[in-house]
Amino acid sequence: MAGFANTARDIWAQRELLGMLTKRELKARYKDSSLGFLWSLARPLTQLFIYYVVLGTFLGNAKAIDNFAIYIFSGLTIFTVFQEIVGSGTASIVVNSGLVKKVYLPREIFTLSSVGSSLFNFLIQFAILLVAALALQTIAFGWDLLYGIAALVLTIIYAVALALLLGALNVYLRDVQYLVEVVLMLAMWGSPIVYSWTQVATRVPGWLTELYLNNPVTLAVIGFQQAMWGATSHGTTPDHLATRMLVALVAGLVLLFVSQRVFARLQGNFAQEL
Repeated sequence: MAGFANTARDIWAQRELLGMLTKRELKARYKDSSLGFLWSLARPLTQLFIYYVVLGTFLGNAKAIDNFAIYIFSGLTIFTVFQEIVGSGTASIVVNSGLVKKVYLPREIFTLSSVGSSLFNFLIQFAILLVAALALQTIAFGWDLLYGIAALVLTIIYAVALALLLGALNVYLRDVQYLVEVVLMLAMWGSPIVYSWTQVATRVPGWLTELYLNNPVTLAVIGFQQAMWGATSHGTTPDHLATRMLVALVAGLVLLFVSQRVFARLQGNFAQEL
């Protein structure tokens, strides 16, 4: 705990540098682009269009799920945060190898800079989602909105924990970042974004359904959908959703602590490996 606390203090002391690295990452991502940050909407909107047309219209999922477009975009918005943090965080140490080898600072800062840029993209997507949800009246200003906040917190905690762990491992084994890309793709299709969790529950054994519902990514997606879509769209939430999310949050904090300590143990040889 003392080591974790010391690292947190070091990161706080370097908060200005963290902000600069976040801005640098955002600028580098859209350098020499005419549309700039609007490109952050291209992928989720394209996915929304494809899923809505192919799965919603052609395969008939829209008939089983009210306001199918909002349902999909809610799931995509929260999952994209997780995907970007884990994906960019895994490669963050290798990408910043020049600074890692020359300057002494908390190496976790490089991973956390990916969090800042991912949250910026999230805000852009969320603004569009919020406008659409208000226009279609799928959002209700009540207690259900707390599920959305809890889903975002849950997503960030698990994404940062995995980014720290995988980012450290990627320094020693570069195949990790390619494996992460494949696993993230599987995770997206394994989350109830383009289908309902009830469709899973009716097709798999009860114990497997419980395992599926206790997956933190699944809980985050369902919680965010409940906030933006479920209150007025006859959505069905799993039993004890708030309790499940609370337990997942506690487990996520433990995972974050363990991941940071593993990162701290491995970072001693980063310069040599890079």
